[in-house]
Amino acid sequence: MRKLKSVLLYTALGLLANVGNAQTTDLAALLEGDMRKLTLHSEPVDASDVVFMSEDGVEMTLADYEGKTILVNFWATWCAPCRKEMPHLSQLQTTLGGDAFEVVTIATGRNPAPAMKAFFAEIGVENLPLHTDARQALARSLGVLGLPVTLIIGPDGREIGRLQGDADWHSDSAIALLTALTQPE
Repeated sequence: MRKLKSVLLYTALGLLANVGNAQTTDLAALLEGDMRKLTLHSEPVDASDVVFMSEDGVEMTLADYEGKTILVNFWATWCAPCRKEMPHLSQLQTTLGGDAFEVVTIATGRNPAPAMKAFFAEIGVENLPLHTDARQALARSLGVLGLPVTLIIGPDGREIGRLQGDADWHSDSAIALLTALTQPE
């Protein structure tokens, strides 16, 4: 068991050494708490160009965010872990949101606008978008299985990593990791 843990640790360290903008940062040290569930890809993966709807009813793609690192969270109004996670995402947006980083929330599946607005109102979230992927086309194209799922997409529009399940995205380790990923080379 000890050898297996060592092999996994060294494999993870090797994979983390290849992450785009954070090559010189020891990202492994930042994977604490809920961030241990985060899978960072050894090489960035192409994201999808499938259309989703903005909260204003305008068609969008993830390419609309090109040039900034985005944390894309797939959620639904019926998802209990999403209710727990969303305030952390809101706090993260308040802390890091700006020209280089943004939290993008996309309700996937059947989520009527009034229910989405009520969901955000009940948990006190006012600074995140109410985008929708009603037919789950974007989620399917990205291999999203279950909810919540959060993807980190770099400024080049490619997926850097993903986390299945809920997480405290406003934890010290999450903020340090995302800050490292958004630093210019």
